[in-house]
Amino acid sequence: MYGEKAVELIRQLHRSPDGSLPPFNEDGIRQVLEEMRVLFEQNQADVNKTVDGAPGLFPGVQLRHAALERNKRCLLAYMFNRMERLRAMRWEFGSVLPPDIKYNLSEQEIQWFSRYNKSLAAYMRSIGGPSGGGLDLTQDLKPPKSLYIEVRCLMDHGEFETEDGTILLLKKDSQHFLQRSQCEHLIRQGVLEHIL
Repeated sequence: MYGEKAVELIRQLHRSPDGSLPPFNEDGIRQVLEEMRVLFEQNQADVNKTVDGAPGLFPGVQLRHAALERNKRCLLAYMFNRMERLRAMRWEFGSVLPPDIKYNLSEQEIQWFSRYNKSLAAYMRSIGGPSGGGLDLTQDLKPPKSLYIEVRCLMDHGEFETEDGTILLLKKDSQHFLQRSQCEHLIRQGVLEHIL
């Protein structure tokens, strides 16, 4: 039956759990493309016969054309859903995929993931104006309510210069209202804590 191999690609992708990516089915895609080539050649031959005056071939041409369109839609859906899962994994895992997931990707998907990483990094660097170092959008999967947060110093740190040139004295138990992007590294180092 026409289109069964293409539908099997979709089923295979649908059966895999969310957050995972089954191995790229290159053989299945090759079989679907071969079926499409055969259908197209049969259609071309029947259309030529119809032009020469052979009657009754048009319903077969329509059936094969519908099968071609279905196969095309299934292939596009397969590729699109793999790209969507790959995009979600970029936000979940960061710029480096775990080896077991990377093993399941085709060469073209690896290239796409690399280009997506570069585009995302360039966009994040562009946020915040010319003086800013950008904004890491992958840091919080839920958008922050404010770009500024209130922090408390856990230890004496000394002077801290913000991006706009303001100098703050970070002394133990002092509280400050700073841009999230400017003080994240101090929070990770244990110098500051975020006050909720």
